[in-house]
Formats: sequence, structure tokens, C-alpha cells
Amino acid sequence: MINDKTAPLAGLLLRVSLGILFLAHVALKLFVFTVPGFVGYFASLGLPAVAAYLTIALELFGGIALILGVYAPWVALPLALEMLGTVLLVHGKNGWMFTNKGGGWEYPAFWAVTLVVLFLLGDGAYALRPAKRSA
Repeated sequence: MINDKTAPLAGLLLRVSLGILFLAHVALKLFVFTVPGFVGYFASLGLPAVAAYLTIALELFGGIALILGVYAPWVALPLALEMLGTVLLVHGKNGWMFTNKGGGWEYPAFWAVTLVVLFLLGDGAYALRPAKRSA
């Protein structure tokens, strides 16, 4: 049974924590790997440079949208697809455990699931622009 009194707070906690994680994730790309380094990494995977820039934009603006609660459930879906993409293109070959060399697929798979949960749960409390959903 869903607790109607605490579910909005659960959505808020999930939404904000996911948003913070994405901002930390994009900060790693910008300040540690650098944009040229990240673009080069995408090229090493056979992906076009534009995909690296789109990933950075998705994580930056998606993270902000999640924290603020701006259409958060709809923002969560492309972010979940991105995480599934990292499982398929990057981490899947490294095994299950994220502590494996190169990082396994455990963490991005869990991240994708939590984003789908947010999509199903909704915006949570204190969303600036709640997503309109039909009942």
C-alpha cells in the first residue's frame, strides 16, 4: 500500500538526490575529464562528438530540472535511457560490480531503475512545475 502522506516526500527526496547525482556526474565530465577529453572518449566508442555534447547538456539541465521539480517525471525518462546506454556501450563489458576495473554495470543499472521509479511516482512535494498527468 502507498502511504499517501509520505509518498510526496519520498518523491521529493528521490528527485532531489537524483538531480544532485547528475550535477556531480556532469561536473566530473566538465572539470576532471574536460569537454575535449569526454568528446574524445565518445569518439573512442565510435560515437559522434555531438552525442558527448548532448550527454553533457542532458545531465546538466536534467539535474537542475530534477532538483527544482520542473517536469521531473518526463526528465527522468531520457536520463534513464542515458544510463541504460552506458550499460550497453561502456559498463556492460566490465561485469556486474561497479568496483571492477572500468566500472561494472551495477550502478548505472540501479540509477536507471530509480529514474523509472521517479517517472512512475511523480514529481513529489515542492515541485516548481509538476508534470501534468492524466488519471
